[in-house]
Amino acid sequence: MVEITASLVKQLRDATGVGMMDCKKALAETNGDMEAAVDWLRTRGLAKAAKKADRVAAEGLVGVITAGTKAAVVEVNSETDFVARNEQFQGIVSNIAKLGLDAEGDVVKLGEMPFPGSGHSVSAELTEAISKIGENMNLRRTETVSVSDGVVESYVHNAVKPGLGKIGILVALESTGDKAALSALGKQLAMHIAAAQPQAIAPEELDQDVVARERAIILEQVKESGKSAEIAEKMVEGRMRKYFEEVTLLSQVFVVDGETKVADVLKNAEKDVGAPIKLTKFVRYALGEGIEKVETDFAAEVAATSGVK
Repeated sequence: MVEITASLVKQLRDATGVGMMDCKKALAETNGDMEAAVDWLRTRGLAKAAKKADRVAAEGLVGVITAGTKAAVVEVNSETDFVARNEQFQGIVSNIAKLGLDAEGDVVKLGEMPFPGSGHSVSAELTEAISKIGENMNLRRTETVSVSDGVVESYVHNAVKPGLGKIGILVALESTGDKAALSALGKQLAMHIAAAQPQAIAPEELDQDVVARERAIILEQVKESGKSAEIAEKMVEGRMRKYFEEVTLLSQVFVVDGETKVADVLKNAEKDVGAPIKLTKFVRYALGEGIEKVETDFAAEVAATSGVK
């Protein structure tokens, strides 16, 4: 019996891109024969999955699930929108979203959790799906939202099925007041967030590096106007106030009525709810945001493959 050393496992992993545990199992099954181990992986679709792992996966689905005062959102990517319409893929994302309730926003933990009825992990389930469906897929991110007393509402934009779509929103409202009225408010706020794309609840929650960069850009623009230092500073402060109004939720104009600030909407709603309301957190996932999509020239690819210049 050949000893399955760490270096042998690494060699197989480097050759196939398959995970360490699967490589170790393949070598054990083939008595350390490298070529046979590669074939063993290929017959189970694992090496095939690895070959697809370098493809850009920016499509897929955002999944949302709520359970009482807690909710979770996940993003699972695929290469094409066609896969998002695949019922098997939709089922996988729905199950992952449910598991997300216990992952507490930890995507690594979520990937390692047992996938329902499979006997293996979420990550292994996606690897298996890659082999069956024929596209690269990956569990990109997850987040949870909860309240001690109040409601957590969700909204899915461009939904293909309940809880599955292109944009997923979670909103947490803390209040001891009427839950039905609070829930109605939460739904409206979730739709507002989907449309208005706020970056934070209030200015102090914004990424300060982003704020500093925005201020520097505005300062350079103002300097070019030739105004005095005193006037220039006032212009910078005025434009920064406008910037905060555009990107922070409480300062945005509510899309439902087009005139009231969200902060005032919350204050006015306290009369219907019968108690103070605090918007403690929101999450907005838009499918594929931040993923650099590589644009390819298909005609050039065909020409290059065929040797045509």
